[in-house]
Amino acid sequence: MSRTTRVRLMGLVALIAGILFFWLERRILPGDARLPAPQKNIDLVESVVGIIRNNYVDEPDGVKTMRGGFQGMVNSLDALSSFLDKAEARKLADPARSGYKDLGLILFKRASTFPLVVGLIEGSPAQKAGIQAGDVVSALDDRSTALMGLPEIRLYAKDPEAKPVKVRIVRDNATKEIMVVRGPIYPASYSFSEQKGTAGILVVHHFYPPLVEDVKKGLLPRLAGRKDTLILDLRRVFEGDNEEARKFLNLFLKTDQAGLFEKKGGTKDILSCPEAAPLEALPLILWIDQGTMGPGEIVAACLHEAKKAKAVGVLTAGLTARQDVFPLAGGDALLLTTGVFATASGEKIWAKGITPDVKLEFDKQDQKIFLDKTLGLLAR
Repeated sequence: MSRTTRVRLMGLVALIAGILFFWLERRILPGDARLPAPQKNIDLVESVVGIIRNNYVDEPDGVKTMRGGFQGMVNSLDALSSFLDKAEARKLADPARSGYKDLGLILFKRASTFPLVVGLIEGSPAQKAGIQAGDVVSALDDRSTALMGLPEIRLYAKDPEAKPVKVRIVRDNATKEIMVVRGPIYPASYSFSEQKGTAGILVVHHFYPPLVEDVKKGLLPRLAGRKDTLILDLRRVFEGDNEEARKFLNLFLKTDQAGLFEKKGGTKDILSCPEAAPLEALPLILWIDQGTMGPGEIVAACLHEAKKAKAVGVLTAGLTARQDVFPLAGGDALLLTTGVFATASGEKIWAKGITPDVKLEFDKQDQKIFLDKTLGLLAR
């Protein structure tokens, strides 16, 4: 056996052993009678490696196999944890990422499943190309999405240039490939419109800076002295960062604890809004949907509890977490969920979502239905 072959097989053994150990640690409860003895684990690893060595059609590429194994292992943790390659890690670290060209897909997925299109950004390239809510995205440029984490998919969809992406979808048990050219999807950080009987409709598009500064400069003067209810539209809001979400919350709440991130070992990071809140006295109604995720979901959960703001829409995704980046040699990185979000009362939103006070059907969520339900709620 050549030295190269031995190295590759040793790498393969180490990879399979690590994955089996990791899988067993996660999947089997302490004290479970089914827990194999250590020797049984070792025997299983040796059996798998032996079968691969003796029967696989080609000599395994140790580097490729290990990278794929690490990716599958990390991405199996939850939908938001991801093994990022160099290109994806660079995109994540780029402060100009919010201005990248994009497809405009709003996706939801569980670990090791294909992502589901739960919405599309209005006027986005994906919408114009004919992709629909309910489609399953099985591949991007022939790269399977099953073992990709949601952040990987979102980062892959972004690029500084208007490059095309071949999107493979499954719709009504049929597979279709659609070429979508990336383009700008956010004309502004927010939009605002007047609505009779309310203080208006504030539509947040994302929670990237300078959203809060834009709101302070452009909207606070218009809302000064208003006492009627503001409609805060958080539908299709899934992008941004938690710090900008916290600053946005502080426009409506002044509190030492708006929520918290529960970390390993039971430690807690408090989400605090200590500054004066210029819109604290303004009543709110929230609009939420399946696309309300991440920072948008955190904002909705805090306002729903602290201000007792009624929520209209459908159950949200429950993808509320704190994530940290761990750089790896060669430019790759791990993006890991290090804390899950709970409101000030301790109610976890992670994997649970926000249940609306006024529930809508999944196929009946156009603007008129939301507005009619909201005006009916205000009339009570």
